[in-house]
Amino acid sequence: MLPQTQIYPGLLKAEELTQGDIVKYVIYLLYFLALVNLTSLKAENNLVNLDNKYSGIVKKIIDEAMKDSSAWERLAYMCDTFGPRLSGSHNLENALNWIVDEMKKDGLENIQRDEVMVPVWIRGNESCSLISPRKAKMNFMSYGGSIATPKEGITASVLVVNSFEDLQKKAKDAKGKIVVYNVPFVNYGQAVQFRWLGHLKAAEVGAVASLVRSVSPIGFQLPHTGSFAEYVDSIPKIPHGAITLEDAEMLQRMQNRGQNPVIYLYLEARTEPDKLSYNVMGEVKGSVYPDEIIAIGGHIDSWDAGTGAHDDAGGCIATWEAVKLIKKLGLKPRRTIRAVMWANEENGARGGKVYAEKHKHEKHHLMFEFDAGIFPPKSIGFRGPDSLFEIVNTFQPFITQVEPSFNFYKGGWGVDIDPMFKLGVPAMTFNTNDSGKYFWYHHADSDTPDKIDPKDLNKCIAAIAIAVFLYADL
Repeated sequence: MLPQTQIYPGLLKAEELTQGDIVKYVIYLLYFLALVNLTSLKAENNLVNLDNKYSGIVKKIIDEAMKDSSAWERLAYMCDTFGPRLSGSHNLENALNWIVDEMKKDGLENIQRDEVMVPVWIRGNESCSLISPRKAKMNFMSYGGSIATPKEGITASVLVVNSFEDLQKKAKDAKGKIVVYNVPFVNYGQAVQFRWLGHLKAAEVGAVASLVRSVSPIGFQLPHTGSFAEYVDSIPKIPHGAITLEDAEMLQRMQNRGQNPVIYLYLEARTEPDKLSYNVMGEVKGSVYPDEIIAIGGHIDSWDAGTGAHDDAGGCIATWEAVKLIKKLGLKPRRTIRAVMWANEENGARGGKVYAEKHKHEKHHLMFEFDAGIFPPKSIGFRGPDSLFEIVNTFQPFITQVEPSFNFYKGGWGVDIDPMFKLGVPAMTFNTNDSGKYFWYHHADSDTPDKIDPKDLNKCIAAIAIAVFLYADL
């Protein structure tokens, strides 16, 4: 006998059921189970069809991507020959000219330069020294966009704080001092806020300069540079920069002992009028829908520390080489795949904005960004319709042939692709498994090609080529 409870909200109670009602519910149940089974079979058939169509192509892509270190050689050549590529620098423009020539040699089509007016900030000479209780040089890098000190520099006592709340508690002690934020790195979002807002918070309480423990989990006496929030006219403008983990901890210990450390700071930094630069791009034309575009790339500019190998020469080379590989293998995706080197991501994000403005009338089907450093492939974040994500997720078995733990997830974000995403274009973000190492090198002199494993770069190229080819061929 059926239990004396409601079977489902809104349905008849058991005691009210007739034999016909029971038969009807059984039929509904069988129909539902059949639908579930058909959906499962459809998904399995899609996977079988994908495998039958693309397994040979995927194998060719992987074999070609993994066969030598030519991609790493190209990355190393660019970094070594042109050096750091700060927006507005000759180094960046020389690198862009070389990329155009190389894309032509690769046989890419429709090679374009889009004009981008970029900010020009010049570091100039700078130094930081401990004056008391002893004399010592301190490794230092100003943040991009910082103002200079007066010509005579700034000599002032230090106030070390461990948070913005700590600064507010000690606000009366901050006037006329150099505020030092000694905040250990837990994650980038947690630590970078002091680089981003530290100058404003310190200036509000009367500090004459602000220094931040570098946004990195390790020290090795390396300062890490980066951008920060623009100065505000209503708040005094003060110099802003980074010191090393070791020096931040030293100043903390001195303050804890009551030693009153004193620092001398000197900056010649200046900002000049905007300069003309470019986004550079080249394509493999679509065989069926050539006017429908899959745009993939990274940002070609870097900070003036190291040579920007991980950030983001690696992302540029990996996406560019993926397009080159598709061209070399003679693969003919249905839609056009465009490799884009975006300008000015680091200190203005103007390249992505200009791209969206100039290309918003083209039929973009995907924006793909790689700006995560060159390590083993980890995942792709997808932002777009759920129905499209379900299709994209079927690519996973192919990419796990490159890296077994690889997966797709809903989400992800990129500076250069966000303007197009806001116009309704689906977006992908490529991620790597850095084992916590990316921020060892980020925006520092240590970001050089020797930190990149050629095999990891090849794996990234293979994974990207597979993902974008399959998407372009949908």
